[in-house]
Parts: sequence; C-alpha cells; structure tokens
Amino acid sequence: MQGLHLTADLRGCDPAQPLMADVAALQALCVDAVEAAGLGAVAELFHRFTPAPGAAQSGITGVVLLAESHLAVHTWPELGAVTLDVYACNLGRDNSARVEQLMAQLIEAFAPTGVQRQLLRRGD
Repeated sequence: MQGLHLTADLRGCDPAQPLMADVAALQALCVDAVEAAGLGAVAELFHRFTPAPGAAQSGITGVVLLAESHLAVHTWPELGAVTLDVYACNLGRDNSARVEQLMAQLIEAFAPTGVQRQLLRRGD
C-alpha cells in the first residue's frame, strides 16, 4: 500500500487550448502520458460538462484507472484552471519516479503560469 500521491493545482492555463474542453484531446494526452511513464492503464472515463446558462465553455472531468491506482484530471476553461491527482502504489516495485514523470508531463502539456503542488507518501 506504500506509494506516492501527487496533486497539482494549475492556474493560468490557456482556456482556448484543446486540452481544456476537448474530451478526445485530453483523454489521448492522459492515456499516452500514462504509457510513457511506464504505468498500466486498465480503464478510462472522461466527461465534458454542459455549459452553464450564459456560459460559452465548460470543463472536463476524467479518470484513468491504473493497475497501480489512478490519475484524475478536472479542467475549468472558464477559470483557466486544472487540477491533477496521480497516485501509484509501490507493491512489487517503486513507482515514485513514474508518478513524478506522469505529473511533470501533464503539467508541461497545460503550460500553466502557476502551479501549486502537494506530495503525500502513503502507507509509511
């Protein structure tokens, strides 16, 4: 049950970039980033919300279920904000570097002007 759990709150993301409101673009980024990090995606679900009355945009919530645990992402194009959550257990191997790589790749893709990161070592 030991593992690394990272979260990041991103601000200043370009609301016009496809990752903020295009489900297919965000899902492809997440699945590709999981694979590049050497983690095992077993399922994914992404949902784009209907814009609120009077709003032109709406965000996406998505999750990639990992053999090791999960990746969750939430976009708010109307705020230029994104939240990320990545956790992987270490049973059988230390996945800490993979979690760090996955989080770094996601942050880089959104190109925020500000990032607040949190780190939790679970199961210690």
